[in-house]
Amino acid sequence: MIDHFPSKGNAGVTDPLSGRFSSAIPDVELRVLDTIADDRGSFCETFRQSWFAGAPAFVQGNASVSRPNVLRGMHYHLRQDDLWLVLRGHVTVALADIRPAQKRRVERFDVTAGGGVYIPRGVAHGFYAHDDVLLIYYVTNYYDGTDELGIAWDDPDLAIPWPHRAPILSPRDHNNPRLRDIDRDKLPGESRMSAREQG
Repeated sequence: MIDHFPSKGNAGVTDPLSGRFSSAIPDVELRVLDTIADDRGSFCETFRQSWFAGAPAFVQGNASVSRPNVLRGMHYHLRQDDLWLVLRGHVTVALADIRPAQKRRVERFDVTAGGGVYIPRGVAHGFYAHDDVLLIYYVTNYYDGTDELGIAWDDPDLAIPWPHRAPILSPRDHNNPRLRDIDRDKLPGESRMSAREQG
């Protein structure tokens, strides 16, 4: 579920039948999956392309397992959109819109099992695991290491209020630069808008 939103008044139910919620960041969608449970366990539909009108097709799925106090981020892509689905655990998600045509916005919200986030290219993203987390994510391009870019998780210009100030980080995330130090050719440009904006 999506536990809370950072910007009350900007986020709300836009399609209650599909479990879709709006965000203050353009093109971002927050979802709550419809889960059917009984004494055997549970079932939920995790993805339909029709949920994301105008978005490119998803071509690859990945699973990420994180231990408590792990922080993954901040990452961003120039040629790929992501769809995150939390299947187990509790994460705090942070998003930062770094697209040139958009006002700089940073959002933070909590997601638990059954919640999902659609993240367009040009929106930096990361999450903090409060407990053991299983997160699956679909992407709109096959893995390409040249499109795996990052910003410092504790960049003071973004001022993300993470739940913990000493998380477990990968070497890559530990060494990500501040946004202001990234070369312009590694940042979203007018010619690299989200696929929905291009449509």
